[in-house]
Amino acid sequence: MAVGAWRAEIFDPMLAAVRPPESRPRLGKRFMTKFAILAGAAAIALLAGNACAQTSEEATKAALATIQQRNPVLRAVIATNPNALTAAKALDAERKAGKVRSALHGVPILLKDNIESADPLPTTAGSLALKDNITGRDAPVAKRLRDAGLVILGKANLSEWANIRSNHSISGWSAVGGTVRNPYALDRSACGSSSGSGAAVAAGLAPLAIGTETDGSITCPAAINGLVGLKPTVGLVSRTHIVPISHSQDTAGPMTLTVEDTAKVLTIIAGSDPTDPATKEADARKTDYAAGLSKTALKGVTLAVARFYTGYSPKTDAVFERALKELEAQGATLVDVKAFDEGPIGRAEGVVLYTELKADLAAYLASTDPKKVPTRTLADVIAFNKATPKEFEWFGQESFERAEKTKGLDDPEYLKALADSKRLAGPEGIDKILKDTGAVAIIAPTTGPAWTIDPLNGDNYGGSSTTLPAVAGYPHLTVPMGDVSGLPVGLSFIGPAWSEKLLLNLGYAYEQATKHRKAPTFKATIAP
Repeated sequence: MAVGAWRAEIFDPMLAAVRPPESRPRLGKRFMTKFAILAGAAAIALLAGNACAQTSEEATKAALATIQQRNPVLRAVIATNPNALTAAKALDAERKAGKVRSALHGVPILLKDNIESADPLPTTAGSLALKDNITGRDAPVAKRLRDAGLVILGKANLSEWANIRSNHSISGWSAVGGTVRNPYALDRSACGSSSGSGAAVAAGLAPLAIGTETDGSITCPAAINGLVGLKPTVGLVSRTHIVPISHSQDTAGPMTLTVEDTAKVLTIIAGSDPTDPATKEADARKTDYAAGLSKTALKGVTLAVARFYTGYSPKTDAVFERALKELEAQGATLVDVKAFDEGPIGRAEGVVLYTELKADLAAYLASTDPKKVPTRTLADVIAFNKATPKEFEWFGQESFERAEKTKGLDDPEYLKALADSKRLAGPEGIDKILKDTGAVAIIAPTTGPAWTIDPLNGDNYGGSSTTLPAVAGYPHLTVPMGDVSGLPVGLSFIGPAWSEKLLLNLGYAYEQATKHRKAPTFKATIAP
């Protein structure tokens, strides 16, 4: 089965890239190889329901061992869950007794560290201001995973505060976790803000992870780390007890090795939450997303080719042109869309995000224990950062300071920006493109290949196809479409609201026809 593809690939290339051979642990290779084999077999057995094969306990031990071995270099995991093995053993006992909670019963999963879990772990959003934020609460996303029998393995590193603190930030850096490194080239970015979730799954630290996205924070790190990633329709998945940026755009979503795994995770986490009004339609809209995935789903469909999302990376464009031929070979009809002005959307989006950040973060902080989290407002966090040198190690907080100057959710400028951005991205954006072309979905390169980590100058970010679906609140799926000099790039499938089932089918057919994902080799750098 699909999660069985997860295995800890041979780790020596990564170690050789960062340490002299004589410094490697002599017993590491045998130990890791043994547990890597067990991990892959366990995942296959668990998904197949084969009770006589490997166990959740073995899969969890394998994951924890891989984290111990690789994470000092990758910095993809902030903390492991001390309850993980106990939970795995209990789930094995349930399976032995004939109780299987879901298709992912017993499989380990990482949560991005802005998502609360009831385990004895802080939820930090990467900030030292939240280093003691142990809430004892499961976010509804975490509870759904736990109830479905997944093992919460720990918390993944991320771009601090989901990458909204500064326009000059380093994707994947947090004061708590350090800088996440891309397993395809260790001097390259893992993108953000769900950098740790992406790097961890790509590098074999866990078979599954949950990320969150406001604009690009699932789809960019998924594409750059050679994964499948899905940003769902805003309102399909609860945001309660997730450190927020924007209630208009935030959502959690799966990051996995295959479309099938993404579909299975989405089936578990989708659903209504009475404490999140945006999810009132979710129960009526959700379905079994993995049922009926078809290798022939591209046959006879029309896809709109977003040419306006090309040009920033010629080598990515070349891979995209090959992908278009592959889609046509599977029976799809392609219609070019050459121009679309995204500028007004971006300007309105900025007003919305900064205004909602100030209000939504204050509401979240008010729900935490003031003895553990003395920062109660965005202004408090700004003051904390100024008093904490490590927070300013590489960049400042001008985005926070801009957000602090906003005037609240009743401000006419904010209300106009919110209405304009939704209209321009949704009805006059994605919906209009689909109507004008007769297409069922839009396709585009997700983003370019990973850039070199540069703490002095910040991200050298080229472009992406994330903003339209992010602002509209519509679903966005990325699937591996190949690589540029060994660095993965992804193909985006973007659709109207609640079209996850369709997008997953299209992505599955493309994935199965092309099989473009390659395992990382942990190179030190990319060179001729």
